[in-house]
Amino acid sequence: MSTDPIIRVEGVSKKFCRSLKRTMLYGVKDVARDVLGLPQNSDGLRPDEFWALDNVSFEVKRGECLGLIGANGAGKSTLLKLLNGITLPDKGTIKVAGRVGALLELGAGFHPMLTGRENIYLNAAILGLSKEEITEKFDAIVDFAGLEEFIDSPVKHYSSGMYVRLGFAIAVHAEPDVLLIDEALAVGDAHFVQKCFTAFSQFQRQGVTILFVSHDMNVVRRFCQETIWLEVGTIIRRGEPKNIIDLYNAMVFERIAAKTQQAKSLSAADIASRKSVNSAQRFGTGAAEIVDMTLLNLQLRPVEIVTSGEETIFRIVVRFKDFVSDAVFGITIRDKRGLEVYGTNTLWKKSKLKSCRVGDVVQIDFRQNLMLGQGDYFVNVAVNEKRAEGLVRLDWIADVIKFSIVSDDEFMGFCNLNSEISVHFI
Repeated sequence: MSTDPIIRVEGVSKKFCRSLKRTMLYGVKDVARDVLGLPQNSDGLRPDEFWALDNVSFEVKRGECLGLIGANGAGKSTLLKLLNGITLPDKGTIKVAGRVGALLELGAGFHPMLTGRENIYLNAAILGLSKEEITEKFDAIVDFAGLEEFIDSPVKHYSSGMYVRLGFAIAVHAEPDVLLIDEALAVGDAHFVQKCFTAFSQFQRQGVTILFVSHDMNVVRRFCQETIWLEVGTIIRRGEPKNIIDLYNAMVFERIAAKTQQAKSLSAADIASRKSVNSAQRFGTGAAEIVDMTLLNLQLRPVEIVTSGEETIFRIVVRFKDFVSDAVFGITIRDKRGLEVYGTNTLWKKSKLKSCRVGDVVQIDFRQNLMLGQGDYFVNVAVNEKRAEGLVRLDWIADVIKFSIVSDDEFMGFCNLNSEISVHFI
């Protein structure tokens, strides 16, 4: 497989205007300047304009899966539209080598008065397929979308889920070199979403490059080799999904905490530039501090290698620096890609603790049967305070405990369900 980038984005910026009236006025002026052969004023901002993307640069190699995360308004959808050629950048260059399939805004590219059948031919033709190719793939598209009963109905009568199913089915059967998806799978039913995930896995084996926007961080962890975190039109950080998502979640929780305390909100750059604590990401209000975290066997000896199904104890020690009326302690076990395989806390288990005062030290033991598949696992540890507005993070540390699961029993998957099988003639 070629190591040359299939997507190259260099210094790309895109601006929009908040005022509809001024948008129309600026549009007329820009067209006039273009007709007269005058240079466009692409560097500066006019009244009510803002940079939706500002000097964004990155490359994606063939076969990679890149996740785009960030808050609403961060510039994720704008970036995908630029990559798809729906709109052009004001500054910078974008080069995409190959056929692009895209599922962006709900219903984008569909004519509401045309039937599903007619829209398949229209959309697939836009993606570069000939009429003969579309006819050859037509039955497979309809079957994938599961719309046999409605394929000759006008799409204006389709539900949002039906729009997504048809759009995704067309995009994947166009055999793209690059597939762009903008949060569209969030409205699909569970069966269809699983179909899409299977298609993702197949595409990755075939060397298709995938870029998608999602607020479902487990999906990003599952499929992406890299993640870009966008904030107010700029790239805050790019890297391994597990690490980038932890940084992003830290920003979200700290902003919530800052708002709760009526303090100044921290910027995304502040969070992303922090040094790790003991090689793990850490954040919280500081009202409590996790001072010790250990995985023990039942003889209370520290262990790093555990046999699948073995009973163990996750021991956490917390020191309180402020008064906390309702403390909640929790752990989350994740695999090496950051997928959460199990999590629990004292609130869910109804293990209520009395109020904690300054200087109190509390030991919490989570006794677990680790019925997990073979591999390496990491543990996040948290102490929160339950308040009327929800849980507030006091201290949270990612990947603070690492352990490995081994087993003599052969099986596949995240968990060991310890099946008993009987076979007999009937």
